[in-house]
Amino acid sequence: MAKLVLALILAGVIYIWWRGRAVSAATMRPAEARALLGLGEGASLEEIREAHRRLIAKVHPDAGGSAALATRVNAARDALVDELKRARRLP
Repeated sequence: MAKLVLALILAGVIYIWWRGRAVSAATMRPAEARALLGLGEGASLEEIREAHRRLIAKVHPDAGGSAALATRVNAARDALVDELKRARRLP
């Protein structure tokens, strides 16, 4: 019986971890990320960082926000930074 309970708890932890991975920079489109951060198409790295800092200060769980929304804001920043990195590699 104890092994069954332990297996169920482990399955729950794995499920929660897997659901948390669902929102990542790879799954968020740059257009969605720009809309979430309130940025235009030609935003610089500094503008992306400033918009992220401004928004994360409002939605962070320590400031009364939710962990899910903070995760989305971080994914938006990562998606736009990745887009900039890819654009700089291209000729």
